[in-house]
Amino acid sequence: METIHKIGRRKTAVARVYLKEGKGNITINKRELENYFPTGTLQYKVKQPLTLTDNEKTFDISVNVFGGGITGQAEAIRLAISRAMCELNDENRGILKPEGLLTRDPRMVERKKFGQKKARKKFQFSKR
Repeated sequence: METIHKIGRRKTAVARVYLKEGKGNITINKRELENYFPTGTLQYKVKQPLTLTDNEKTFDISVNVFGGGITGQAEAIRLAISRAMCELNDENRGILKPEGLLTRDPRMVERKKFGQKKARKKFQFSKR
């Protein structure tokens, strides 16, 4: 089996995932998964597509991720792994699609407008 390369995005985070046969090691930016994402919630998000398709110990995954915060990065990695699972086996699509793991979340930060304090908040108007 050759290496499968997929890209996942979330907010401003971009993750490039390289999937090949192995023992289930996940390396993110040359660090172990447990070191890169210390909380159990983020580790669960990254492993979710592997758990649903019963492939936790089947593949070695190498990830390059940049931009955004840790939650956005974890969700970008999850999307990329989900896409790789679908390329591997078409039956995985039926498992991952109902869970919403193949949908790119389009929500982005709204830009700040001039003449305002933030994106939507206005400066306080005082009548003296």
